[in-house]
Amino acid sequence: MKLLVIEDNPDIVANLFAYLEPMGYELDVARNGLGGLAQAAAGSYDAIVLDLTLPGLDGLDVARRLRKDFRRPTPILMLTARDTIADKVTGFESGADDYLVKPFSLVELEIRLKALMRRSHGLNLSSAVSYADVSFDPDTLEATRAGKPLQLTPTGYKLLSALLREAPKLVRREDLEREVWGNDPPDSDALRTHIHALRAALDKPFPVPLLKTHPGIGYRLVSPDAG
Repeated sequence: MKLLVIEDNPDIVANLFAYLEPMGYELDVARNGLGGLAQAAAGSYDAIVLDLTLPGLDGLDVARRLRKDFRRPTPILMLTARDTIADKVTGFESGADDYLVKPFSLVELEIRLKALMRRSHGLNLSSAVSYADVSFDPDTLEATRAGKPLQLTPTGYKLLSALLREAPKLVRREDLEREVWGNDPPDSDALRTHIHALRAALDKPFPVPLLKTHPGIGYRLVSPDAG
């Protein structure tokens, strides 16, 4: 398992190497945002550990550019001292797949990395899916609405795929959580946060929303023509 660590704190880097290398992980390190972006775009990694506060280019911009400019779906675990829901939403919308607040447990970090990699490896589906003016091709990771590209995280792609496959039927919260996280469900805010990020990409730029929330039950896509 090959990881890219983008972190400028030498103590954190040393701790990650000391903990993960003996467990069989291969680690590369970048100590600033621009260098990290270049390595992430050019290399092949199972996951990226990305600090939010970096010299040159912060973690949010690294994640955004990696997703938008280079179209890399590599799972990103973001490290930060900011722990509000608004901060998490911003991180997920930038392209992060998970969020770990400093100070953190190395055991928890490795558990989260394993879960991210399992989810990423399970992303491939058999064929493209579409509903209304939205389509998603899992082979190319291309999602569009009305012909315009949608920039999503790997978790966002999985949520969109699940909703598209069932549209316009309701998909229950527990089914979405199982689709994305399998037997490793995160805390209770995670699905809501990822749905918020998906809605920002899928609906916010367009005049008519498609993603409907059924509070306490689940979510579904509803065509404007459905009435």
